[in-house]
Amino acid sequence: MLKIVPDPPHHPNQSLEDLLVQTSEYLVRAQTIARQSVLLHPKAPDQVLTLATLHEIEHAWALVEVALSKVQSRHRVANQQAPALLTKSLGNAG
Repeated sequence: MLKIVPDPPHHPNQSLEDLLVQTSEYLVRAQTIARQSVLLHPKAPDQVLTLATLHEIEHAWALVEVALSKVQSRHRVANQQAPALLTKSLGNAG
């Protein structure tokens, strides 16, 4: 018997940043497919749902990009603070 619904992706070792990048890539592909569908169905009634889908994909992609930039910003801040914290803790140890 064929399984209609696939198992959800399982990514136990991927970081949040990696998952956001992968999600962004999926959304770009979905956007490309929706745009191709609009080109293949040039009549207005056929395009309504596809254009609505494209609109939602673009908003979801924008949210993923904002989340990704926040994650990357936190990494930069943490990486900048780590040497200072290490120096401070080493200074207190001696």
